[in-house]
Amino acid sequence: MSIKNLGIIGGGQLGSLLADAAKKFNIQTTIYCDDIDAPAQNFCDNFIFGKYDDKHKIQEFTKVVDIITYEFENIPYETLNNINLSKPVLPKPSVNKLIQHRISEKDFINKLNIRTTRYAAIESKSDIEPLGDFLPGILKTTTLGYDGKGQYPIKKIEEIGSLNLDFSKGYILEKLVKLKKEISVIITRFGNNSYEIYEPIENTHENQILKHSIIPAEISKKIFDESKEWAIRIAEELKYIGTLCVEFFIDKNENLYVNEIAPRVHNSGHLTINAFNISQFENHVRAVCGLEKIALKKISNAKMVNLIGNQIKPYRENFKLNENEFFFDYQKKEIKDKRKMGHITTLI
Repeated sequence: MSIKNLGIIGGGQLGSLLADAAKKFNIQTTIYCDDIDAPAQNFCDNFIFGKYDDKHKIQEFTKVVDIITYEFENIPYETLNNINLSKPVLPKPSVNKLIQHRISEKDFINKLNIRTTRYAAIESKSDIEPLGDFLPGILKTTTLGYDGKGQYPIKKIEEIGSLNLDFSKGYILEKLVKLKKEISVIITRFGNNSYEIYEPIENTHENQILKHSIIPAEISKKIFDESKEWAIRIAEELKYIGTLCVEFFIDKNENLYVNEIAPRVHNSGHLTINAFNISQFENHVRAVCGLEKIALKKISNAKMVNLIGNQIKPYRENFKLNENEFFFDYQKKEIKDKRKMGHITTLI
């Protein structure tokens, strides 16, 4: 089937960059988002505003597109599943359902004989008290939460009382590793054993928000190979179609752990736009729309720096760039503290 109109659920910077990538193929994009000011409407052909459980608006969206993808994972499973009854949703809704829940996600990874940090399900304060050997750890809501939201570092059991936790929500307690560094691997799967995979990207976070990413990552060949092999194994087991990111921890003893799976294009992969012949965004459009798979070639080593909050201002005021620097403005109307406003990629 020839895809003329790609539907994208979610209107943030990832949706913007997907819409931009689709233009190369003369594929129109229709964004559906619950934010009336969503920046992706500056990049797409059509924009529909509506809540993610608004059946009438969702039906309006579904009618005008040929196939649907999404830029973030916290979309109600029922919404994606209902859309999938009339138009294909890729990645398939069952992938999203699995990865939306941190415990089911980690159980899935462990069943593949892939290492994660130690974890335990927490349903009440009393569930935490016997788990002293999990501390220091991080308590997270089992659903929702990103960029540090819904996450509570805990060093001692006594700290629990001051957190004001709502135990009507589920939580997961994860033991912290003695962290050496964080990396991510981005893979685009087109079908059975058909994929393109980017080299591991080294990431640095500040205040639990990604600050910068760089290739090549300073890692051993063992970690390089193992991280790619695990990403392939995960994508194949999920029968995934599209671009997926696997985030990893490396501890001080050179052990590799999967931290999270992101069933979508990923912030750490922004540098692929300038550093490779085909970006993660273009590859995602190629995969979900059934277009040709082209072998990846690296053009250059690169570093990407996120512009958070007011850091965007100088670049919006005609800041002079060097010829190896590329500025991306997500065109978000309101500048907020801790909000990703744009990024700079430097080829090195």
